Amino acid sequence: MIVRIMGEGQVRLDDSHFPELNKLDDELLDEVESGDPEGFRRTLGALLAAVRTLGTPLPDDALEPSELILPAPDASIDEVRAMLTEDGLIPD
Repeated sequence: MIVRIMGEGQVRLDDSHFPELNKLDDELLDEVESGDPEGFRRTLGALLAAVRTLGTPLPDDALEPSELILPAPDASIDEVRAMLTEDGLIPD
């Protein structure tokens, strides 16, 4: 799966990593819903770090269709709230 982190680029991520990422996504959803800015910032950072670590970056000049788009590291809680679906950022 191709994942785009807004403002950074794309990574190729194996589907086997989605259970781990979904746990972080569920935490992020809870923090957005409860309005916990510190937890939100911590978990968003952990989610993006996991995608960067587990994924393989695509070259800057590659333009693959992104199957998943994640917010930028400096996104606000309101910006992320607008991106959420009922499943969170990452589909189950």
